[in-house]
Amino acid sequence: MACVAACSLAAPAAGLAGSSLAARKTARVQLKSAFVGQRAVVQAPRAEARVTCFVRDWLRTDLSVIGFGVVGWLAPSSIPAINGKSLTGLFFESIGPELAHWPTGPSIDSPIWLWMILWHFGLFACLWWGQIGFKARADGLNKM
Repeated sequence: MACVAACSLAAPAAGLAGSSLAARKTARVQLKSAFVGQRAVVQAPRAEARVTCFVRDWLRTDLSVIGFGVVGWLAPSSIPAINGKSLTGLFFESIGPELAHWPTGPSIDSPIWLWMILWHFGLFACLWWGQIGFKARADGLNKM
């Protein structure tokens, strides 16, 4: 019995002599993307590894963009250009009559819909363009 145990430890198991079960060296894969602008180094192959080719913090929120965007929209939308009234004034004035008959919602021909859509469209456009312009300037993309 001692010989069987000694012989089995000395010789490899049949069928596994030619296989390489030792740890393989992992090749380093370098990914470069114009979107990222930097090299992403990934060790491969791994079953659970994920490769991402873009910056995870893609939104890069900044409160100054929100502040400047809201002020940048409130200033021009408060100019009395629509029959002597401003877009902000018309929107805020249309809220009161609609709240007077709460909980019934506004009718389909209520002027609140027009003022609300125009006012919010302008606000979101200012926020969107402000985010693009602020981040382009921070990244140095405004130099032509």
